[in-house]
Amino acid sequence: MAPRILAVGEILFDVFPDRRVLGGAPANFAYMAHRLGADSHLISRVADDADGKRALAELTEIGLSIKGVQVAPSPPPTGLVDVTVAGGQPSYVIKTNTAWDEIAVDETAIALARSCNVLCFGTLAQRKEPSASSIRQIVAAASPYTLRILDINLRKPMVSAEIIQQSLQLAVALKLNSDELPVLAEMLSLTSFTEKGQIAELAERYGFQLVVLTRGDAGSLLYSNRQVDEHPGVKVKIVDAVGAGDAFTAATTIGFLRGWRLSKINEIANQIAAYVCTQPGATPPIPPELRKHFEG
Repeated sequence: MAPRILAVGEILFDVFPDRRVLGGAPANFAYMAHRLGADSHLISRVADDADGKRALAELTEIGLSIKGVQVAPSPPPTGLVDVTVAGGQPSYVIKTNTAWDEIAVDETAIALARSCNVLCFGTLAQRKEPSASSIRQIVAAASPYTLRILDINLRKPMVSAEIIQQSLQLAVALKLNSDELPVLAEMLSLTSFTEKGQIAELAERYGFQLVVLTRGDAGSLLYSNRQVDEHPGVKVKIVDAVGAGDAFTAATTIGFLRGWRLSKINEIANQIAAYVCTQPGATPPIPPELRKHFEG
């Protein structure tokens, strides 16, 4: 049976100089998990405006469930992010006062949380109320057996130590990147000065089953049950890296649920993330030679 995966948080359009692409880390994660064979669902909020209608249409077109996506009167509008890419690496200007800042707790959200095998949530969508409280309430409603993954997203100035602490305590797995780790280490007063030591310290302090550290084109580190696996990355010609980390998280999550060894998870997740880097936007179709790893 396909794993039931739920992502909670922002849905938006990444606005490039020449195009708009549906995105937001939770939406990207849910999309990639769906492409890799999961039964994916998304809890978010869009406005009843042109962008909101387009978002719902695109999610429906790819077969992703939208029953958890709330539709609100506009304003506030559906979320937008201005994206510029230099040397393949994106930078973002995230619009404030958007529909996903007003995610609500409703019967559908609670039912989805209680029925999922995996719940992925982040810190960005907790930048203001009521979404911050709603997201934590939805996460808390999940089964004790649900793999609750916190995807740290430290977009300045939207970094709250209190929100991060509360989120870490709700999670049983953590995903972050090599830029975010030193910020988190300072914020939490970690005692180790090495990446491996800090990852182990985080896992011990919060009881994480899995910690995922992405290092951009330098690969990744996975930590679980005091075991470490490192991967140097897959070298490709980068078009843009938008969504690569979300694709990596989706592949890692499904591999972890299937009980794959860390080295196998790391290898396949790096291949998928590298492929996403060769394509424009965060949600390209995944080719059959990569999807086959998740079949059966």
